[in-house]
Amino acid sequence: MRVVLDTNILFSALISKNGPPARIFAAWRASRFELVTCEIQFDEIRRVGRYPKFKASLPRHRVGRMVNQLRDALMVEGLTDFPDTADPNDAWLLALAAGARVDYLVTGDKRAGLLSRLAFGSTHIVTAVTFCRDVLRDSG
Repeated sequence: MRVVLDTNILFSALISKNGPPARIFAAWRASRFELVTCEIQFDEIRRVGRYPKFKASLPRHRVGRMVNQLRDALMVEGLTDFPDTADPNDAWLLALAAGARVDYLVTGDKRAGLLSRLAFGSTHIVTAVTFCRDVLRDSG
């Protein structure tokens, strides 16, 4: 099973070690699914990790460690066919999901409209709670 984790899920995993995003990240590290990422996401992680609101809760070394761990994920290059989205900054997520034929896109971003889509092609778009409950069978 292939999965894309929105950057907000990755940051949530760093902020709270006990929440659903952290359980999802741990499940990937335990090889329960194949994580798919791209250089666009690495750039976003580096940029967002420098935001003042994250400086206290996310020390740079923890963000760097996650970036290093993500190097073990399946890296997709040369994304094309960026679809129209309510938030153009999230078009790459859908392009990544389609290009890598992932089963799930896990996101917490309700404002951008990704969750309201429910699916993009064959990719299910779900929250971290739903992924834990329905896919990992983890009630937390």
